[in-house]
Amino acid sequence: MKYKILAKDGRAKRADVETVHGTIHTPVFMNVGTVAAIKGAVSTDDLRGIGTQVELSNTYHLHVRTGDKLIKELGGLHRFMNWDRPILTDSGGFQVFSLAGLRKIKEEGVYFNSHIDGHKIFMGPEESMQIQSNLGSTIAMAFDECAPHPCTREYMENSVARTTRWLARCQAEMARLNSLPDTVNKEQLLFGINQGGTFEDIRIAHADTISKMNCDGYAVGGLAVGESHEEMYRILDAVVPHLPEEKPTYLMGVGTPANILEAVDRGVDFFDCVYPTRNGRHGHVYTNHGKINLFNEQFSKDMRPIEDGCQCPACRSYSRAYIRHLLKAKEMLGMRLCVLHNLYFYNTMMTEIREAIENHCYAEYKEKKLEGVTGNYKDKV
Repeated sequence: MKYKILAKDGRAKRADVETVHGTIHTPVFMNVGTVAAIKGAVSTDDLRGIGTQVELSNTYHLHVRTGDKLIKELGGLHRFMNWDRPILTDSGGFQVFSLAGLRKIKEEGVYFNSHIDGHKIFMGPEESMQIQSNLGSTIAMAFDECAPHPCTREYMENSVARTTRWLARCQAEMARLNSLPDTVNKEQLLFGINQGGTFEDIRIAHADTISKMNCDGYAVGGLAVGESHEEMYRILDAVVPHLPEEKPTYLMGVGTPANILEAVDRGVDFFDCVYPTRNGRHGHVYTNHGKINLFNEQFSKDMRPIEDGCQCPACRSYSRAYIRHLLKAKEMLGMRLCVLHNLYFYNTMMTEIREAIENHCYAEYKEKKLEGVTGNYKDKV
């Protein structure tokens, strides 16, 4: 991997990340395809058409269904889903948080009961690396614990210390796997994850520790789990300067357009979030004048596109009235068009962000964009 900063504007960075599956232009929003598909009947051809750079899939979910060993047998995740651009796989660590009622955390790893059929699963650092190696993703994430919010200082300190020990085990196992002759992607990259909740000193100490471990990139995890946006920005202000500037920085599971705009201003390169797809499936679409709920009666006769000037597949061909009709009739096409629009909106926003940083006008761009995306749609149009 080669990471090259092309421009800076304040703390905002415009960089290129060269990988075995192509170059990633950052800041980048990774489109979330949990089980190797974007929810909403969106194909990989669609993703290419709307400017997707990186697809993100979920280690735990692909392990329990369809199975990483079968995907390896079929040539790896890229071949399986017909995607020739970079893929990032998370480690399963978030499921340690989200499936709290179904797991036990030990030093060796985490014991799960599958959320599908209840069968027992064990996943530790080595198992997570093996699954991600079988998938052959471009970037693998280290196995960590995303601690609950809120939690005690004692719990967080113990959790973060264990996450650091797990990172060392991940590194050793990935080095072993990348040396094997039958490995799908021998150039698989590993990103370490910073944890510490909203405890600034724990976050900073952990960032300093893992920065010395020479990972290919670094993520800030354990945010967007219940803390306020102000708390998240405070932690980013504190911790990002303690992560290597010459490596990519990834804010996991974030977020809204406003969250992304603020985090870019704090030096973050990579983002992912289910918001654009989840909201789209419920008829909520993003515009530069705020978010619209297409289920609302006011759009029943509105023959305009979702957003004038938008070049997404929905806006090029269909009206708000028609898409609302599809949603009300529970036709899958309505959901699909809303998801495509939202992903296009996010991907296009990232292009605008990169251009603003290159042109050293990010502060002005951010202020104008925030005024639009956080506005009340009725007041704007």
